[in-house]
Amino acid sequence: MPDTPELPPPSLLRRLAAMVYDTLLVIPFIGVTIAAATALEMWLQGAGSTEYHQMHPQLVQALSLACVTVFFTAFWRKGGQTLGMQAWRVKLVDSNGDIPGVGRCVLRCLAALVSLAPAGLGYWWCLVDKRGRYWHDHLSGTHLLLLPKPPGKQADAS
Repeated sequence: MPDTPELPPPSLLRRLAAMVYDTLLVIPFIGVTIAAATALEMWLQGAGSTEYHQMHPQLVQALSLACVTVFFTAFWRKGGQTLGMQAWRVKLVDSNGDIPGVGRCVLRCLAALVSLAPAGLGYWWCLVDKRGRYWHDHLSGTHLLLLPKPPGKQADAS
């Protein structure tokens, strides 16, 4: 994408809308993965009885983190956008304006935890950063762009 340096960053409202959309997509992915892992664990243990079975909480957390990382990395590698980002015309690029590599995508996912940890301060940072970047954008060498409206579309507020 040759003109990406001239494209502006998306507004915080647009970013949050894309995050909500993607959250509604990734939660069922996590649920199905954990259900499949629970069934596999029960089958491997030979639990043919109807007794209650609970996975170890750290395993559930690790599976959830893996699901989120796979979800976002797969979409970002495919075209720089998740489905939520497509709906809100937001695109992720690296410092050259290209689609980030797998390493950058995974790093961005993990660094997003750092941004989230202190009351989401790393996300709010885009409001004071001159280029509208999150902490995890700085850490992963990526940034978000607001794509132009497709021809023939009416103007929107954000």
